Amino acid sequence: MIRLAALDVKDLEIISTLVQDAVLKAGDISRSASGTFALEMNRFAWDKAPLKIFGRTLSKTNERRRSILHFAHISDAKMSGISQAMPDQILSFLAIRFIASEAPAGTIEMVFSGNATIRLNVECIECQLTDIGAAWAALATPKHS
Repeated sequence: MIRLAALDVKDLEIISTLVQDAVLKAGDISRSASGTFALEMNRFAWDKAPLKIFGRTLSKTNERRRSILHFAHISDAKMSGISQAMPDQILSFLAIRFIASEAPAGTIEMVFSGNATIRLNVECIECQLTDIGAAWAALATPKHS
């Protein structure tokens, strides 16, 4: 189980790696009036993926876990290629990036397959990734070209 916080760019890069290949529905995205933004997702557990060293597999399980990615101090959120009017639209996470403006403020950009993006204007980086449920077997390890 993972429970991590990101307070700077290096921390955010670690969380980006852990949410790569997570899948979620547009309906699992929420923003509160208090300046928070959350995404509930099925995260591929890269931290549990089969590890191959010198041609030998040390672990044999692929797992997914239900997780929440939460951001605080959001002043604005914009989505492109995502329709919350279509709550069953499936999104596949690719990466999270931070674009600095006036430190510590900037824009957190979440990139999904199919050219979908979410851009959050933030006062500072404050992000949490929390696994909220038991793991289940994933049929395969995601592959990228």
